[in-house]
This record gives sequence, structure tokens and C-alpha cells, in this order.
Amino acid sequence: MVSAQIQSIIRTALAEDIGPGDVTTRATVPPDQKGRARAVAKEHFIVAGVEVFAAVFKAVDKKTRVCIRVEDGRRASKGEVIAEVEGKLAAILQAERVALNVFQRMCGIATLTSKYVQAVCGTPVKILDTRKTAPGLRVLDKMAVRLGGGTNHRIGLYDAVLIKDNHIEAAGGIAAAVAAQRRASKRPFKIEVETKTLKEVREALQCGVDMIMLDNMTNAAMKKAVDLIDGRALTEASGNVNLKRVASIAATGVDFISVGELTHSVRAADISLKVEGRGRKANG
Repeated sequence: MVSAQIQSIIRTALAEDIGPGDVTTRATVPPDQKGRARAVAKEHFIVAGVEVFAAVFKAVDKKTRVCIRVEDGRRASKGEVIAEVEGKLAAILQAERVALNVFQRMCGIATLTSKYVQAVCGTPVKILDTRKTAPGLRVLDKMAVRLGGGTNHRIGLYDAVLIKDNHIEAAGGIAAAVAAQRRASKRPFKIEVETKTLKEVREALQCGVDMIMLDNMTNAAMKKAVDLIDGRALTEASGNVNLKRVASIAATGVDFISVGELTHSVRAADISLKVEGRGRKANG
């Protein structure tokens, strides 16, 4: 079931693309001509957002039928048909680009997330996403992370406390920032504090925070920080994380590793939509 929030994203994207009307389709495709299309994987990837993909076509014409062949969370093989679309050809063509843009991005995010999860397999570490998402698409980006086996960090600025370096600077130190947060909180948020040095880790520990971010530290420094914390707070490694380094970061004993790359610079999966009208095909 696609949520109202996602339906709103779809409507906005379609309005942006179609505007007052698709001038090419209007001229070349009879309004009642029926057609079929197949979404085909052009490489191996994790499927994510196929229900959203289907919802785009239905948003243009609710009578369009979409048959899903590969469910979310499964791996699609190169050449495999992921979904089949049937209905008015003009509606299919108008929905095509938005459907693929969303779907390809989500599959790319899920696939990259899966690689990170596999890289730390055998450890208790969880891979976290960040707020470095495409503006307006956060709900989709974070859904894709979950489908790739990752864990969502906070959704936005409203649902969790993370006192970062600029907050600390503005408040006059870690202790002052934590105290101000506790005075201001109307409900019992767990508090996470960003630290860059062992000195700052000690300050955060003295404040009794729930989670300590170890930001841009070397592996050796993170290991010392984890030993110093000794289970008194959860730990999150952040900054300069990549697939080559993530396993060695996990070996330091941190609880979480946050990866901005999952959503801020992901490569979209390669998917084509092959449309069958009057014997012609159109690639996505």
C-alpha cells in the first residue's frame, strides 16, 4: 500500500514532467490505443520501490494494470522482467519517466546498502542512513535503505536529538548543549552527541548521554573511544566511510556506522521500460 505522502510525491513529480500536457504523445499516440510495457533489469540489483513504480502509472490512469514479477527486497538478474504494465499507451508513456526515475534511484540505494550490510556481515554492527537525501524524496530514500537491509537513523530534525558540532559551538560546549536540550525537551528524547576527540568523548560520557557519534576519527582513535565508553553509551562511527574501510570500522567495536553515500551520491540502477505499441519500442 502506497502512503498518502508518497502519492503526493508522485503527483508533484508528474505535474512537473507533464505540465499542461505531453505534446509529443498527444500528437503521435491515439488516446484510446492500448499497449503493454515491460520493466527489464539491465544489470543485477536489489529491487526496491516496485509498488511505487506501479503507483505512478495508476496515478496517470487508474485503469492501468501493473503485474509485479519481482518483489521488493529480492535480487533481480540482468534481463529479468520486473514488472509488466498494460493499459492506454498514452498514459504509459506519460508515466514512464517519473516511474523509472523513482524506481531506479530506490533500487540503486537498496543495492548499495546491501553491499555495506554484506561488508559487515558477522558483526553486530548496523548500517545507518543519514539526512543526506534528495530533497522531497526522503521517505522513498529511507524506504530503499530498509529494503537493502540497512537501518534508518532519524527521519528529520523532529524525531530524534543529535547535538552536532555547530550546536555545541553555539551553546558554549557539550555540557551546556546537553543541559539546554534536557531543559527544553517536552518528551524524553534520547540524546546523541557528536564528538571528534577523546576529550570530547569524556565530556559526553560525563553528561550521561545515550549515544556518542565518533566523527571522522581514525580506526585507532575509534577503538580507544569504544574502550573508554565501555558500554555506557551506544556508539556511531561517522565520516569518511566507504566500502573498502567499513569492515575495519566495524572491527573497532562500534554499534552503528552511518553512511551518507547511501543516499547522497548513489548510482541509479539500470532499468529500461520496453513499450509495445504498434510494433515499436521505447527505451527508458
